[in-house]
Amino acid sequence: MYPLNYIEPVFRPPSEWKSLILQVTNGCSWNKCTFCEMYMTEEKKFKPKKIDVIEQEIITIAQSGLPTGRVFLADGDAMMLPFKRLQEILKLIKLHLPQVTRVSSYCLPRNLTNKTPEQLAELRALGLTLLYVGCESGDDDVLKIVNKGESYQSSVIALNKIKQAGMKSSVMILNGLGGPELSKQHALNSARLMNETQPDYLSTLVVSFPLGEERFAQGFITHHHRPYRQLNQQELFQEMETLLSMLELEKTIFRSDHASNYLVLKGTLGKDKHALLHKVQQALTQPDSITLRQEWQRGL
Repeated sequence: MYPLNYIEPVFRPPSEWKSLILQVTNGCSWNKCTFCEMYMTEEKKFKPKKIDVIEQEIITIAQSGLPTGRVFLADGDAMMLPFKRLQEILKLIKLHLPQVTRVSSYCLPRNLTNKTPEQLAELRALGLTLLYVGCESGDDDVLKIVNKGESYQSSVIALNKIKQAGMKSSVMILNGLGGPELSKQHALNSARLMNETQPDYLSTLVVSFPLGEERFAQGFITHHHRPYRQLNQQELFQEMETLLSMLELEKTIFRSDHASNYLVLKGTLGKDKHALLHKVQQALTQPDSITLRQEWQRGL
């Protein structure tokens, strides 16, 4: 039995499946994005965890003997904690779990507004080396419609701070977020954001609504004055083609293999750009000749 008590549900990036999930906050302090259903229940109301509770949990893990090579700081907004609190947590991990080789966390661009590159470099030296940044889009119109509370420029500032600190960034873009009318500008400006900031990792997943799209659709009507329609399979491929064709990345590891995607894409940009584009174009023109996920195989 795992020796920690979580306030569920708990979410983590797919690549953190082997990591210890250390819940240092509960929920998300923003929690207003219309596309996100992760922290909607009363149980997930945002609250930082007390440092003495965190320390005891770290000690419990150390005493359990469980193999712990990596730690992911949960929930969705751990980086909103003040620099000194993050510093305390990382020092406790170093003290009690000296075998840990990497600490990571989700990060909203706004989380870094009150943190300097020098402070982030200190956190990196204490083991926090990777931040998962949910940019979702590089287009300001799309970001306003989904009530992200961020902008193209706020994402640039945050991603550049991460780079200046010597940390790695993993950026998420949501395929289909702007619907058919904003699809092209969503793809173009997302590519522009990535080209300007050159993240270490870039991944895409298809926006979906397991609990229904009413909340998202209402926000779309409020800000865009038009109804929202999810992109169909071919439109998603067209958006991906636009994104990939405009990306000019030097050595970014690219993944579009989340369960929500119809077409699995993996490679390094830019050396694999031509091959990835060819695969997308094949899905557009010869869908029967390529392996695509069926609807029953897809999920959030």
